[in-house]
Amino acid sequence: PMRPLWTASLALLALAGLCLAAAVARAGAQGSSPDPCYDEHGAARRCIPDFVNAAFGKEVRASSTCGLKGPSRYCAQDKGEEGARTCHTCDASDPKRAHPGSYLTDLNNPHNLTCWQSETGVQALQGNVTLTLSLGKKFEVTYVSVQFCSKRPDSMAIFKSMDYGKTWVPFQFYSTQCRKVFNRPNRAAITKQNEQEAVCTDAHADGRPLSGGLVAFSTLDGRPSAHDFDNSPVLQDWVTATDVRVTFSRLTAPGEPDEDEDSLFYAVSDLQVGGRCKCNGHASRCVKERDTGGLVCDCKHNTAGPECDRCKPFHYDRPWQRATAREAHECVACNCNLHARRCRFNMELYKLSGRKSGGVCLNCRHNTAGRHCHYCKEGYYRDLSKPISHRKACKACDCHPVGAAGKTCNQTTGQCPCKDGVTGITCNRCAKGYQQSRSPIAPCIKIPVAPPTTTASSPEEPADCDSYCKASKGKLKINMKKYCKKDYAVQVHILKSDKAGEWWKFTVNIISVYKQGESRIRRGDQLLWVRAKDVACKCPKIKTGKKYLLLGNDEDSPGQSGVVADKGSLVIQWRDTWARRLRKFQQREKKGKCKKA
Repeated sequence: PMRPLWTASLALLALAGLCLAAAVARAGAQGSSPDPCYDEHGAARRCIPDFVNAAFGKEVRASSTCGLKGPSRYCAQDKGEEGARTCHTCDASDPKRAHPGSYLTDLNNPHNLTCWQSETGVQALQGNVTLTLSLGKKFEVTYVSVQFCSKRPDSMAIFKSMDYGKTWVPFQFYSTQCRKVFNRPNRAAITKQNEQEAVCTDAHADGRPLSGGLVAFSTLDGRPSAHDFDNSPVLQDWVTATDVRVTFSRLTAPGEPDEDEDSLFYAVSDLQVGGRCKCNGHASRCVKERDTGGLVCDCKHNTAGPECDRCKPFHYDRPWQRATAREAHECVACNCNLHARRCRFNMELYKLSGRKSGGVCLNCRHNTAGRHCHYCKEGYYRDLSKPISHRKACKACDCHPVGAAGKTCNQTTGQCPCKDGVTGITCNRCAKGYQQSRSPIAPCIKIPVAPPTTTASSPEEPADCDSYCKASKGKLKINMKKYCKKDYAVQVHILKSDKAGEWWKFTVNIISVYKQGESRIRRGDQLLWVRAKDVACKCPKIKTGKKYLLLGNDEDSPGQSGVVADKGSLVIQWRDTWARRLRKFQQREKKGKCKKA
């Protein structure tokens, strides 16, 4: 069997990669607990899968394999005597003489090497010979090593794919003529600006004429940010691969002695890809998926996805992040007070909260509302006897359809907005001093204070109201003549009434002024004075809560302000159609029409 040759520089590269992997492993495995992703107190911490040879047992697709087209002859140089060769036959149909791609990733035994071998001859090696390995999922690759049975080729390259073989990018180039073969300088310096670029080196050529030997590529060796890998997204991306491809482009360097046709071939005993299943610090192992049989991370820290690269549903209170040695960056459930099953993340809210909470609950149930389903929706109020997380924490307002001015009640007390004269938490009864009416607009009206009972001779209440009010009886109509005879014409809303000796004092809201005399009436709340005997005989007839058209004459009021109405005044329940007619009367009055009326 051929003995593998390790060059000092290549061994150091592989060793550097292994040491870095071991350091990461130690950082992720501090402490002891049944689950490496949590410490002894149950707190989340970074965890990573075991370091493995991800290539072991995997299928390798070789673009060229000897013996597939029939038995072929090849010769290898003997180590004992210079120039001596031993020739053999490669035959894919004979297991004892076959050199398939499966030998690349089987158990490597230095004392009994099994080698994959390409076809033999100049013509067979004119194009690139490739070995393509699929890892089955994303891995964070620490090193790639190729152990040769033949001599190491003069020029070769290692490529990686991050999308399962759709696209490829170079990992490393090897050649004694880097500029000529790969158009790259030899042993270029790696800086922070080109950390994610492949370089070319001739280091593999030391001792190359001998058969066997190792080419080992460490993905992080010499990269400036390797010491701070946790905080380097560039390098985290650089080491990530789903597939690895080794390409042999030239066997013999220019100037080397020509070899026999049957000595020209590539042969590899072992292909290794050292690394860890990529889980972003949120899983300690990878497992086979039930449906597809492919590898997936056994995600913890409330994460999900093949690489634990997102938060699992309903855990969007802060953005997903890769775990580090200092912070596990566990995904946090949204706070929806048990009233929602879905939520989303809002970066704006997250920043406003000081980067503490960015979850927004969706489709709040149990009559709740708000970002956290933390208050009751319109038409409901909090039952303070139950916690906000209780499914019956919100009670219906149940506002009375007639007595309430709306369906929305106070969120804390449940008090509905009541109309004038209405009371009760649901506005279901008349307040003290009010009585029920038949109007849905004003369901409760103030109980009028009964005027004092008088005899027929009492000046306050004439014995015969019909004869007393006779002057104001008749069909109540408005026309230009009536408008002109009165000193003022206003639209009023009767708000409340109070007895004041021989007078009734009505608080009114003057909505519109169509005509005014010397009293200069203005819009807004004012007093309307009516004699008690006029009220007793209902001339004029006035009810609280109603709107009227009032036409009257200037008269000194018993108070310091206000207007006076008497049995001669025209008080008619308001109709909206009158507004236009009264504006016309105004215009005619300005043109002097009242003098002719």
